[in-house]
Amino acid sequence: MSASREKKTRQDLSGSGWNDPKTAREAKQRQKEHSTNLLYGTIGVVFLVIAIAAVIWKSNIIPKTATAATVNGEKYTAAEVNFYFENYYQNFVNGNYSILSMIGLDTGTSLKDQTISSSAVMFVTDATEGETWYDYFADKALEQLAGVQAMNAAAEAEGFTWNDEMQADLDDTMESLASAASTYGYTEKQYLGLIYGSTMTRSIYEEQTRRSLLATAYLQSYQDSLTYSTDELEAAYQEDRTAYDLVDCAYVRVNGAAADTDEEGNSIEVTDEMKAEAMAAAKTTADAIYAAYKAGTSLEDAAAEYESTATYASSDSFSYSSSVLGEWLYDDARQAGDSAVLEDSDSSNYYVVVFNGRSRNEYNTVNVRHILIQPEASELSEDDEGYEDDVAAKDAEAAQKAQDILDEWKAGDATEDSFAALANEYSQDPGSNTTGDLYEQVYQGQMVTEFNDWCFDPARQTGDTGIIHNESTGYHVMYFVGYDQPYWEIQVSADLVNDAVDTFYEEKTEGYTAEQSSFGMSFVG
Repeated sequence: MSASREKKTRQDLSGSGWNDPKTAREAKQRQKEHSTNLLYGTIGVVFLVIAIAAVIWKSNIIPKTATAATVNGEKYTAAEVNFYFENYYQNFVNGNYSILSMIGLDTGTSLKDQTISSSAVMFVTDATEGETWYDYFADKALEQLAGVQAMNAAAEAEGFTWNDEMQADLDDTMESLASAASTYGYTEKQYLGLIYGSTMTRSIYEEQTRRSLLATAYLQSYQDSLTYSTDELEAAYQEDRTAYDLVDCAYVRVNGAAADTDEEGNSIEVTDEMKAEAMAAAKTTADAIYAAYKAGTSLEDAAAEYESTATYASSDSFSYSSSVLGEWLYDDARQAGDSAVLEDSDSSNYYVVVFNGRSRNEYNTVNVRHILIQPEASELSEDDEGYEDDVAAKDAEAAQKAQDILDEWKAGDATEDSFAALANEYSQDPGSNTTGDLYEQVYQGQMVTEFNDWCFDPARQTGDTGIIHNESTGYHVMYFVGYDQPYWEIQVSADLVNDAVDTFYEEKTEGYTAEQSSFGMSFVG
């Protein structure tokens, strides 16, 4: 179990609930598979029924009111299911945009016409090869809908009620909807229709957003209640040390794969005999490198003699992996100075490896505030005369503004609270500029290099301030709040919390499954 792994149920719930209209994709025209062959039992009134049905169809009453799914007796219309379908789909596309081509998902083609391939399943591990992308997203949407209903029911049963903070979040979301619609020249109804389909209304959107916010807040409340003592964290660490420990090591990988092309670059068939010969040659090289190392040559220098097939690497933070190299390095019998030649037949490699030590992340995480000031974008194009000067001038303006803010803080109370107030006023960091730009339990490597180096300077003390610059992010006015728990404790605690929340979620959602109605579902997606 790794501290960085994402828990499926919690990710699913947060990924489905509600979606800020500002981040929604521009919707394309939806092609629905409508069936107009309705069977009515009374022949005598067939024309009247058809005439009425035609009026109802054109007015969208049938798509709006048709039951698409039922969860524990509660019925949901296509519009309500669409809320979860489109949110899950949009979040999925946004989160996996860089690999859409690799998983074979074309956002411009009907999801019903796209089948999930074996390569897609390698990336989307909860998908099933052969099913359509539409079925995948429909199933996920219904899982989310059922989860939200279960969380709402549990919240009501336990007296967890709607509060002012949730209402503020709902108000912000609805204001964002109105603002986005206005910006793009649409009414709210039109804008919702572009995103969620013509059956969506403001009231449905608001109600499902409300339910999702309550479900998320209820689950978050349980998560926030979880605390663990140092002894509990130590015990959990000891049960699964390989998940948290890091190894300091150096190794040389010797390639033992047989060539699959001839000297002229033509493809050739690789026989078992050729594979055996290549691995034997790799072993000879590995043994020679190892002998040189044992004789006093550095491992790096020994590998350099065979640079065509041998690659040297070293790390002071090698993480466990289920591999020949990983298993050897994380063997409990390992001691500093151990070395060996390892055969990895599965990947056609030999390794010469040296073990220097094993430890956990004992360093303390840090709490820090910052005020982000970003240079204004130039209105000139890169080819325009004076572009570089304009960019430099705007950068200088941002640098001066950062200095002015720090000077303003120094001239005032010069406290953490006064810094937080300035952060709320000036910072351009959308992730934290309503909380005084506070980042807690920051670990090494989490932030950009300049930010990281400032935070983890050994001389850093509570109350320290400064200004750092990163080419991509801008200018950061810094305030060092202090040190927090050791990082290994944060890692272990995160896993314990994830496991506890998963169990809690599974218990609360047990028995909540969605039953589809094929007619109503035909209006979804």
